[in-house]
Amino acid sequence: MGRIIAIDYGTKRTGIAVTDELQIIASGLTTVDTKTLIPFLKEYIQKEKVEAMVIGEPKRMNNEASDVEADILRFRESVLKTFPDLKIIRQDERFTSKMAFQTMIDSGIGKKKRKNKALVDQISATIILQDYLYNK
Repeated sequence: MGRIIAIDYGTKRTGIAVTDELQIIASGLTTVDTKTLIPFLKEYIQKEKVEAMVIGEPKRMNNEASDVEADILRFRESVLKTFPDLKIIRQDERFTSKMAFQTMIDSGIGKKKRKNKALVDQISATIILQDYLYNK
């Protein structure tokens, strides 16, 4: 069995989370500059067996796609060209940033670290992946 990688895509930076090889536990991996996302994924997928990618699907409350969806679709196409055998899954990501911030508060992370948006993106990716694992 391979890992599942999750992407909380942003136009500036992207949060990344992965499962263990048994696909039981979701853990935050890192946050990368979105410009370097495909090279990062190439390097990671070369080292680790990755079976699927879960990409967050940002929606508005009325179920319409958010403004960043066009960028995400372009990213998805790049992933499909670069990794043709990789299964791509979309997962609703509404409220993940708020949940990530609350998780930081609940974990006792100080106010200064909670301002670290890269950490929020990484936790958001983990929440997206946990939701996928829970509902699959």
